[in-house]
This record gives sequence, structure tokens and C-alpha cells, in this order.
Amino acid sequence: MLKQRVITALVMLLILLPAMFYRSPEPFCAIALLLIAAGAWEWARLNGYSQSVSLGAGLVSGLLCAAAWWSGWLERSLGGLWMAAGAVWVLAGAWVLHRGVSAWSAHPRALRLMAGLLALCLAWLAVAQARVIGINFLLSILVLVWVADIGAYFAGRTFGGRFSRSKLAPSISPGKSWEGVWGGMAGVIALAFAWRWLDTAWASTVPSFYSHVGRQGGWLLLIAAIFMAAMSVVGDLFESLVKRSAGVKDSSGLLPGHGGVLDRVDALLPTLPLAMMLYSV
Repeated sequence: MLKQRVITALVMLLILLPAMFYRSPEPFCAIALLLIAAGAWEWARLNGYSQSVSLGAGLVSGLLCAAAWWSGWLERSLGGLWMAAGAVWVLAGAWVLHRGVSAWSAHPRALRLMAGLLALCLAWLAVAQARVIGINFLLSILVLVWVADIGAYFAGRTFGGRFSRSKLAPSISPGKSWEGVWGGMAGVIALAFAWRWLDTAWASTVPSFYSHVGRQGGWLLLIAAIFMAAMSVVGDLFESLVKRSAGVKDSSGLLPGHGGVLDRVDALLPTLPLAMMLYSV
């Protein structure tokens, strides 16, 4: 299993890194579009749709993203859209997680499908716009999610249950602890201030997400780092809730050793639109 995970990770890096660092954003945006289409196929399957309908969902999401691309949305200022998307993720995310696993399947299946496809298309639009802004900006958002996940893992393994008697969300993801959340937040805070310092030290021509948010002061950067780390947890828990409702461990087997596309991008679904929202204000 470890060998399989390493091979898959290396293949993904060999595909994504050259596309990300290419002189124009088109290759990266195209690969991200394919991944989002695959995620839409997984989402439909998780919500009980047949293979043919799930393939159609993947095709529709890909076409919607392509239409937005063709219409020039990657270069447009979409502050209103990102404000709306951010508000929905904060409010609806908290509501869905509060209601729990059993309530998820009670929602109309068509509504669940459309909500997921919309979230995936917005995530693609956000990551594509971030790449158009610049590699430094895009990387600072992606690394935020990775640091939050790594910090949560090691803090949870080391301190889980020592300071908090209750689990984070035992009915959704029994292994996650509050100590893990705090560890992830601490890692993101350290990352944010270090990255902003490096932007200044290296005179970066394209500001990172942290430099952009922190231009009003360190206190705003601190709040933004905590907020983004918390929303990465919301994205992770949201996908875990859907998988638990479907009775599966992984969203698919598309990425051997890593599960499916949704298993890799779940935390990015809310954080990417929210990063664009904070960039737009």
C-alpha cells in the first residue's frame, strides 16, 4: 500500500508541477478541469446515481467549467460571486455538519447532486483564477490546506484526547480530535507569517495570499489564517459525512493508494472560493 501511494503521488506531481509552473496558466487549468470532472463523477456515485448518470454529471461539470473559461471568467473580477459562495459555505457547511450523517440522505437527491456540482465548478473557477493571478498566490493557498492537514495529523496523534474530552465530530469522523484542529491552525498561522516575511525578503512580484490579506495588518492575517484552517476542516468533514452516508471509505479508486479525487480535494472545496473572496475585498 505504501509503495502504491508513493507511485501515485509521484505520477501526480510529475503531471501537476510542470503544468503549474508553465509560463501560461492554460495547462494547469485544463488538468484541474479534468480532475473536477472526475470529482463530479465520484460525487454522483456517492449520492446513489447510476454509472451513466454519474458520467453525465462529470461531463456537465466539465462543460460548465469550459464555458466559464471560454467566456473569459478567469480574468474577470467576481467579487459578488465569491462573497455569495463564501457565505453559503460558512452557513450551509455548519448547518449540514450540525444535522449529521443521518440527515444527509433525507435531502432530495437531485438537490444534493446540483449542490455538489456547483461546489466543484466554483472550486475549479477559484483555482483557475488563482493561477491566473500568479503561481505564488496559488501555491500559498494549496500549501495552506496541506499544512493544516499535516499539522492536524501530527497534533492529533501526539496530543489527541489530552486536553479535550470530546471528539471533534465522532459521528462523522471518529478519529479527528480538537487537538488536531488546534495543531492544524497553529501550523497555518506559522506558515502565513513566514510566507509573508519571505515575500518581503525576496521582493516577490506576485503577492501570496498571506501578503495580500496581511496588507491591512498582522491581526487580519491572524484571523484569516485561523478562519481558513477552520474551513479546511469543514471541507474534510463534509466529504466524510457524504462518504459515511454512502457507506464507503473512499470516494473512488481513481488514485491508487489515495482513494479518489474528492478524497484529495475535499478541504480545497471551501478554501479556494473563500481565498478568492478574501482576495476580492
